[in-house]
Amino acid sequence: MAKILNKPEIGVGLIGAGDISILHARAIAKTHGAKLVGLWNRNQDRAHQRATEFGCRNYSTPVELVNDPAIDAIFILTNLETHLEYTRLALTAGKHVLVEKPVGASVAEIEEMRELANQHDLICMPGHNYVYESSMIRTKELIETGELGQIVSAYVMYNIHHPEEVARRYPGVVRQILTHHSYILLYLVGQPVELCAMKATLHYQEYTEEDIAMVQMRLANGALAHFCASFAADDHAADPWTVMVKIIGTAGSTRYSYRDHVEIKPGLVHSQTYTAYQGSIRNEVRHFLVDCLRHGANPLSSMSDAITAQKMIEAAEKSIHDKSIVTL
Repeated sequence: MAKILNKPEIGVGLIGAGDISILHARAIAKTHGAKLVGLWNRNQDRAHQRATEFGCRNYSTPVELVNDPAIDAIFILTNLETHLEYTRLALTAGKHVLVEKPVGASVAEIEEMRELANQHDLICMPGHNYVYESSMIRTKELIETGELGQIVSAYVMYNIHHPEEVARRYPGVVRQILTHHSYILLYLVGQPVELCAMKATLHYQEYTEEDIAMVQMRLANGALAHFCASFAADDHAADPWTVMVKIIGTAGSTRYSYRDHVEIKPGLVHSQTYTAYQGSIRNEVRHFLVDCLRHGANPLSSMSDAITAQKMIEAAEKSIHDKSIVTL
């Protein structure tokens, strides 16, 4: 059982100052009883810029940041390949951790993070932000109480164009986007028992990672699920599948959509601002800092869920490589 932080203000440090740090800094600013103390970034020009924007301190090294007694929790916002390194550093220094998704590069990495957190009686929470949306929580309640009847199908769709220079920051849509899909499915209806997947690179000239992927799955109760993740094109249809989650049962169905909350102005990397995403980050940060660290609640999606989601991603990669159906 992690120790509860019984103090008037929880200090937060950021490791990583890329685009996602902007959303996290805004979320911290809106969380009562929390303060962004400082950040560190490998590129110190970017670090100075962000520290000025956020009104916080810039640390010269990550070690200096994690050893500051004013900081209680660390957000790991770096590239996927360094998540274990910095999570290990923060946990060993006695700090609670929120680590962005994809949480780790392998199941073994995420298992090590979970074990370290347990050893130090600390919370290490995966950045599974979508499950903190009220519509997702309500959907889970409807499923668990049987109000949707028998679940027959589930869909998680993502169609947002990313130019090549933006996509280069990510490890392809299977790892970067289908991780979201995987933990959403786990949270709502549980783990699939088998899956098959395909991917393609349709419009990038030099970047070799996929810009679209799809997965078909069978759930334990026999229901089917479908994932789509695409950087290749926006959906301009009348009812666009920009980001959409749909669960259909014999007695009812539910839908979550980005299109319910849109600002007609450029986002950080998108042509429009999808305010649902910022809202989900704000909900996630508040849950971590207030509900978990201050009041002892458990994350809605755990490191064990992150491990299972990673197993789903690796199964999808195996299916693509072998052109096969993979049993989980």
